[in-house]
Amino acid sequence: MLLRAVEKFLRENGIPATRFGRESVRDPRLVFDLRRGREPGARITRRIEHFMNMYRRSAGQ
Repeated sequence: MLLRAVEKFLRENGIPATRFGRESVRDPRLVFDLRRGREPGARITRRIEHFMNMYRRSAGQ
């Protein structure tokens, strides 16, 4: 579910996977690891969701 939301966010905003990982949780491999089955904990999930929400607000979406 989280991966699906991240993939959609990346497509909608044209952000490279490494930039997303670096800016959201300081991990440039985040998206690649999610694609390979990584299951982040609650804290990381909240940070990812917060980043996406704040990015959308600042972009006026």
